[in-house]
Amino acid sequence: MEGFWAGLLKNKVFWVTNLSWIIAQGLKIIIGLFREKKFNFNWLLRTGGLPSAHSAAVVALAFSLGKELGFSSPFFALACFFALITMFDAQTWRRSIGVQAHILNRIMDDLHSKRKIREDRLKELAGHTPTEVFAGALVGILVVLIFYR
Repeated sequence: MEGFWAGLLKNKVFWVTNLSWIIAQGLKIIIGLFREKKFNFNWLLRTGGLPSAHSAAVVALAFSLGKELGFSSPFFALACFFALITMFDAQTWRRSIGVQAHILNRIMDDLHSKRKIREDRLKELAGHTPTEVFAGALVGILVVLIFYR
């Protein structure tokens, strides 16, 4: 088991991927502080927002594998397709879930104004816009470039 922990501590790909995710989440908090002028604990747990931490992580994973193993490596190709699928899903079906939640919440508001119906509101921010996904991908690339400098 000692080999596992020693290997994990030396695994640059693992650490740069985590670092990219943490930086993207941190940027969401900083942007939220500027927009709302106060801290909201939910920013740490929610999905969606600018930049996409999912995109930052999967792009950092792919790019760092390319840097470590070469861009002709099958592992780089695998990570690239994983990143593309993740980013596509983040801005399509996850985004559509958020739009549906917004519409259902408006319907619930209309019902509440006429009758006393007690239902929980649905989470509306589930996915990302293309801009949020692109910004997350840029964070991932920049973190890898800085990390491997």
